[in-house]
Amino acid sequence: MNMIERYVERMMTESAPDKPLWNIEKIKEGKINGWNYIDGCMMIALLTLHRITGEERYYTFAERFLDHYVFEDGGIRGFNEEDYNLDNICEGRVLFDVYRLSGKEKYRKAIDTLYGQLLRQPRTHEGNFWHKAIYPHQVWLDGLYMAQVFYTRYTTELEDCRGYADIRRQFLTVRQRMFDPETKLFRHGYDASKTAFWADPKTGCSRNPWLRSLGWFAAALIDVTVEIAPGHEDFRADMASIARELAENLLPYVDADTNMLWQVPHQIGRAGNYPETSGSAMAAYFFLKGARLGILDASYAPVGAKIFRSICDRYLSETNGRLNLGGICLVAGLGPENNRRRDGSYEYYISEPVVENDAKGLAPFLMCYTELLQSGMADEVLKGLE
Repeated sequence: MNMIERYVERMMTESAPDKPLWNIEKIKEGKINGWNYIDGCMMIALLTLHRITGEERYYTFAERFLDHYVFEDGGIRGFNEEDYNLDNICEGRVLFDVYRLSGKEKYRKAIDTLYGQLLRQPRTHEGNFWHKAIYPHQVWLDGLYMAQVFYTRYTTELEDCRGYADIRRQFLTVRQRMFDPETKLFRHGYDASKTAFWADPKTGCSRNPWLRSLGWFAAALIDVTVEIAPGHEDFRADMASIARELAENLLPYVDADTNMLWQVPHQIGRAGNYPETSGSAMAAYFFLKGARLGILDASYAPVGAKIFRSICDRYLSETNGRLNLGGICLVAGLGPENNRRRDGSYEYYISEPVVENDAKGLAPFLMCYTELLQSGMADEVLKGLE
């Protein structure tokens, strides 16, 4: 068992469904755990590890974890549709696999519970999902990962692909509205009403790119493309085109000194800024998986591998036999109106806490690991890490 697998084992051994070790937000808030995207990211990583390695312990843990949250009637512990929170859709991705492997009908019902939210999700005048009910008319890059991968899988497997035009349009609108021609990256948020305190009154966009939101978006591009059924080549071509453009534009922001990307990616070296784990891991996942599947050029694979190894060297540490992954921005967002500190400024993004072991960093780190396993690069990249 290598260092990465020992780390995962520790996370599973010391976690329970109501008290997962990787959900640092809930631990800091002292709140009871409920259905949320942070756990969802971890379940995605564990089920991918199960699929790639064949190790049953990953599936056994994930199914037991999900069993705690999904009721027999398809209801979900801690889920409230009226929040219209796209984050809560994220964990639904794993229900397809757990339903197939377990045969428990409650997981199939829970899939429809979550899809019911998307059917009623408020939308901007352009047709994009609001990020949450508390963020009216707002599109965040994060939301493309949270909702669209689940949406694509649902419509592919259960709707004869009827939702493709809607999904495609939402990505194309993001490309049109949120692309920043100055940095050639994407801004974190877009307010279609152009009235939010953080939004530019002309463009509706927030002031800066934020690394993790770019990572969410990059991962969404690849993961959605994987779920597109054969025969829908126009949709696939649009997604691949945006992915290739993003890969080309992200590359200059991989810092030559640290081989990572920084919290505010276009401000490398500025006071307070730092190489950030979660967004760097998502970018590495994007490069590795995109290259493996031929969506991106093969030359991106070694870039992703180098980023992964650099995260290990900088932020993966062992103290008294306990492994920890650091350099993870705990959380960042835009507003709402009663929280004007979250204004999308440089100063705001560097002010948020930096933590260890949060699944927003750990899960994409493990997703990178599964890509290295599939590409046959893992042993070489991890050489000397023990």
